[in-house]
Order: sequence, then C-alpha cells, then structure tokens
Amino acid sequence: MAERGKTIICSVLFLDIAEYSRKSVSGQISLKERFNAYLSVAIRDVPIDDRIILDTGDGAALSFLGDVGDALQVALSMRESLREGLHMEPPLLVRMGINLGPVRLIRDINGQPNIVGDGINVSQRVMGFADPGQILVSRTYYDAVSRLSPEYAGMFHYQGSRTDKHVREHEIYAIGYPGEFTSTLTLSEGGRGKGDSTGVGMGRLMDAFWKASPSMKLAYSAMLLATAVAMAAILAGLLRRPPAPQPDANMVSPSQVTPASSVLAPVSAVVPVSAVVPASPASAPAAGKEPGKKGTGAKPVKPKKKDKDKAKKKPHEETTRTPPVVVEKPFGKPVGQATLVVVCPEGATVYVDGQTKGTVGRRPLTVQVDEGKRNVVVMYSSRMGTKSIVFQAGKTVKVGRELCH
Repeated sequence: MAERGKTIICSVLFLDIAEYSRKSVSGQISLKERFNAYLSVAIRDVPIDDRIILDTGDGAALSFLGDVGDALQVALSMRESLREGLHMEPPLLVRMGINLGPVRLIRDINGQPNIVGDGINVSQRVMGFADPGQILVSRTYYDAVSRLSPEYAGMFHYQGSRTDKHVREHEIYAIGYPGEFTSTLTLSEGGRGKGDSTGVGMGRLMDAFWKASPSMKLAYSAMLLATAVAMAAILAGLLRRPPAPQPDANMVSPSQVTPASSVLAPVSAVVPVSAVVPASPASAPAAGKEPGKKGTGAKPVKPKKKDKDKAKKKPHEETTRTPPVVVEKPFGKPVGQATLVVVCPEGATVYVDGQTKGTVGRRPLTVQVDEGKRNVVVMYSSRMGTKSIVFQAGKTVKVGRELCH
C-alpha cells in the first residue's frame, strides 16, 4: 500500500443504495446486509493492500491503488449480483460512479486508512447522475481504461456533458445502455406478479437484446426509433384529416331536375302576360269603377310614412352594404400558435408529432407549435424521451430534464 500522507492518482468506485433513507429501520438493515454481502464477493479477488473501503452509511466508496481496471471489474461483478437478487423484498437498487483522479492517503479518527481529494469527490458527482442499477464513469477513467483493450472500449457509450450542483461540467460515459437494469426489473415484476405471458415474453426479448453485440443493439435501436417516428406521423395525419362531407337530404340530384325549356315554352304560349305579372296598384283601376270617374270602388291604399321617406331619399344617398368576408382555415377554426422551449444538452434532436423541429445548440431550442395536444420526442445520444403536451395559443411550454436525462 502507498505511504500515508502522499497524493496519488487512483480509481475510485462510489456506490449508493437508491431510496435508502425512505425505508424503515428494518428495511435499511436488510438492504445494508445484502449490500455488504454482494460487495464482499465482488472485491474478493482484489488484494487487501490495493484497496481502501469507506462505509458511507447508504453505500460505500472504494479506492483502488493497484490496477486501474479493478474498479470496473468490481462494478460489473456488483451489478451481476444485484441482477440476480432483483425479486427479493425490498429490492436492492444501487447507483455506481467511477473516476480516476488525485487522492490523498490519511488516517481517520480511529487510525484507519482513509482517502480525501478530488478523485473521490468527482466519483460521487458522477454517481449522482446514474440511474438505479447503472454504472457511469468520468472522462478521465474512460480515457485510461479504454486503452487497455478493444473489449473495454466497446463497453462504453458517451452520454454527453452533465453539470453538478457546483456548476462543474463532467463528461459522462455509461457501461451498457441507460435504464437496462430498471427495465429488467419492471418487466420481471409485470410478468411474474400478474401472470402475464406478454410480460414474460418481453422480458426474454429484453434479455436477448442486452446480450447482443453493440452493433446489433445500435441497429435495433435505430429500427425502433424509425418505427416510432413513422407511427407518430401516421397518427398525426389521421388526426388532421378532414371529415368526409355527408350528403344533404334536401339536395336534389341532377336527374330529378326538369329542363327549363320543357316547362317555360308551353306556359309562355298559353298564359297571357297580364295574368302572370300583376299590375302595380298605381296603374290598375279599382274594381267596379272606370278610370277618371267617381264610383263606389275600393279606396286606394295610402303609402306608409317609411315608403315616403324612401321615395324622398336621393339616389346618391342610397348605398349598398357588402357583408364582411370571414376567412377561415379549411376544416375548422383558425389554429393558434404556442411556443416550445427545449432545455437539453447540445446535440439533442426535437420531434413534434413525428416532424423534426431542430437540434439543441449552446442555447435552448425555441420552436413554434400549433395549439392542441402534441407528441414531443427528444433524442439525445442513445436515449429517447417522449411526452404528450397540450399547447395553448400564446402560451410557452418549457421541457428539459424529464425528456433528455
């Protein structure tokens, strides 16, 4: 073991039990006993002089002073042990982070070996970005361990840059794909707990997927993404399709219309014009009375005051009012616009209803979206986040960590 009081470069594995503080005392004891048992099996091949173990209460921090690959081997062994115990109650879910950095070897208050420094601090920050069951490593550790062999290099997948609570940037790499551990847990519980054969079948498919080579996993992910985008586009087209016009019961078909010539010609030949067009009251004589002579016929009708006012109105005062033209978008009322702001790491691609809206740069991406319920998808690295959002005209909706982290 290196001499106390000296600063060295070593790999640090930080482990944390998820939801530990929310458990009862008996639940915490059960989780910690199983955690210690799994960790003892994982580190049994590492020499005692090459490791320092610190108990953090809800986890542990392990400093490896020898081979840089020891931290990776212990993390993988720990994850396999946790996978075998998924169905125990309460479930033991652990987040893991690895970093390669400087630490200082000291002795604690009990005289036991201890470590302090940036190496252990960064490993804790990297662990904080991980999902339960996921292993994340820093850029420094990836640069070191990926040079050991091609097999090591193929295990990592770049996750982008993350910012911790101290506004410090960390480039993160994942071992495997995000969420694979928790996805296996969800599928297993759904299939076995309810007797659902579909859940069991999906669990087997997921196991086969994670056992495939990295290139095949990438191909499967691309196919899944293309299928999801195509289905979203089809659904959006069906929702926007106008309803088919319904036939009106009062409409008369062309076959039922009688030609005008066959009706008007006989009428004009038989019926006199005087019988068709009635004479105006001013020119027609009263009944039983000759024109120009007094008689006992009906009195002429006096025009009303309104009619007199209209007659006195000059021609230039009469104006024709045209009703206002209302322009509407076809198939419904006009559609308003809402604003979508996507706050994700640089390089994330945004889709709305299957249509690409752009890529996030150094600043948040701002796009205009039609009002209504829309399906928003954010693709970042190998992850895809989706959410249905109801947009209101003139409103701004901001999304971020829930879709791209």
